[in-house]
Amino acid sequence: MRVLHVHSGNLYGGVETFLLSLARFRALAPSMEMSVALTSDGRIARDLRDAGVRTTILGDARISRPFSVRRARRALDAVMESERPDVVVCHQAWPLALFGPVAKPRRVALVLWMHMAAGRHWLDRLAWRVRPGTIVCNSLFTASTLPASDARVEVVYAPVELQPEPGHVNASSRGDTVIIQVSRMEPLKGHAVLIDALARLRDREGWRCWLAGGAQRTHEAEYMSSLRARAAAAGIGDRVEFLGDRSDVRRLLADSDIYCQPNVEPDAFGLSLVEAMAAGLPVVTSALGGATEIVDDTCGVLVMPRDSVQLASTLSALLDDRGRRERLGSQGPARARKLCDPASQMRRIAEVLQKAAAH
Repeated sequence: MRVLHVHSGNLYGGVETFLLSLARFRALAPSMEMSVALTSDGRIARDLRDAGVRTTILGDARISRPFSVRRARRALDAVMESERPDVVVCHQAWPLALFGPVAKPRRVALVLWMHMAAGRHWLDRLAWRVRPGTIVCNSLFTASTLPASDARVEVVYAPVELQPEPGHVNASSRGDTVIIQVSRMEPLKGHAVLIDALARLRDREGWRCWLAGGAQRTHEAEYMSSLRARAAAAGIGDRVEFLGDRSDVRRLLADSDIYCQPNVEPDAFGLSLVEAMAAGLPVVTSALGGATEIVDDTCGVLVMPRDSVQLASTLSALLDDRGRRERLGSQGPARARKLCDPASQMRRIAEVLQKAAAH
């Protein structure tokens, strides 16, 4: 079964991490032959090529420039003529709106893979007109946001690398208990709430916070600057470290003690939460969206969103009780494997796409 994945590729986040996981674990599902078509030749394109996946760059395409869309569609049509895929998977609404009409006339199975909750943006409405045969959602929460359609709906959790890095004490931690968050620099990830909670612990010794994730767009850079200023104004600027974009996240998790991501809006799933659990960290996150499908009281703590007081209390209790941290962390790998075991999830993905191709 030949599967062509279509995406933009201009940023690096959950979709890109998912595509790279498919590439790295593809030997676990030998029935699928993977290729990728992207509109941007960015980091994910390089990573996929390094992983040995055939990756085609369609060229920049913007709805505001119809000629660029026509050119990219012609490029995709040429790819489909050459590769003859059995399934075309569009990741998110934008690729479906732009490139779904190329796949439809060829009578190829068209799949929409939803990595975010469905919205009411005009682009979402445009995408729904294409009417894919199958919609795959990354969580039950995401599936609950779909508008009514006659498409077959499947829920598949992403495969995640579950082998932790060997832990060692990083010199920059200076022996402190390290609280870490790994995510894109977006307000919904709750960095500001975390900083406000840590400000309540400013007089307490023995902790540091690492914020890993770089700004990829102008508004993200502005947001990061506001977070730096917020931490400085709270008197904890020297204890909150902005690590930027990192390729050694597994090592950072191995060097940390608590994972905290207090989302202020529902996140569709939360790959970083699963990665933290796989690394043996207790996870503190908001009781919103897909996180409630991942974290339970065996491996972490769910807090009320936007409540910096409760978050501070929760973090303080974990800082005080190393035994509890270790108990919660010890259950994380089993929970992560139950949800996102690579072998199981790659088989599940192959089954879903084969079913889509058959229909």
